[in-house]
Amino acid sequence: MADPTTSVLSAMITPAVLITGAASLLLSTSSRLGRATDRVRALTRRFEELVNVENPSAVPLARAEKRLIVHQLPQLTRRTRYLHRAMTALYLSIGLLVLTSLLIGGLDLLRIGGLTVLPVVTALLGALALAYGATLLSYEAGISASTTREEMTFLSDLSRHYADLYDEK
Repeated sequence: MADPTTSVLSAMITPAVLITGAASLLLSTSSRLGRATDRVRALTRRFEELVNVENPSAVPLARAEKRLIVHQLPQLTRRTRYLHRAMTALYLSIGLLVLTSLLIGGLDLLRIGGLTVLPVVTALLGALALAYGATLLSYEAGISASTTREEMTFLSDLSRHYADLYDEK
C-alpha cells in the first residue's frame, strides 16, 4: 500500500505544473506589455515630430503616417488593456493554485476529511483563471498582428514612393 505522506505530497505538487505554465505566460505577458507601452511612446514621439515639421510636403506620406498613428493608438490601448487583464488573471491563477496545494496539505495535516472539496474548487478556479488569461492573450496577439500588418502596408507604400522617385531620374 502507498505511503499516505507520499500521496499527499504528490497531490500538493500536482498544481505546480499549472503554476509553472501560468508563471511562464506571466513573464511573456509582462514583456509584451512593456513592448506595447514602448510602442505607444514611440508613436507619440513620431506624431509630435510630424505635427511640428516646418514643411509637411518634405516628409513623404506624412498625412498617411499621421492617419496610421491616429488609427493605431486606440488599438494599442485595447492591446494594453487585454495584457493587463491577462496579467491579473494569471496572478490570480497562480494564487489559487498555490492555495490548492496549501489546502491539500493543510486538510490532511489537520485530518479534516469533510472539506476535501475545497482544493478541488480552488484548483478548478485556478485553471479557469489560467484559461481566461490565455484567451485574453490570444485576443491581444490578434491586435498585435493587425497593427503590424498596417505598418507593413504603410512601409510598402513608402518604399514604392521612393522607388518611383528613383524611376523618374
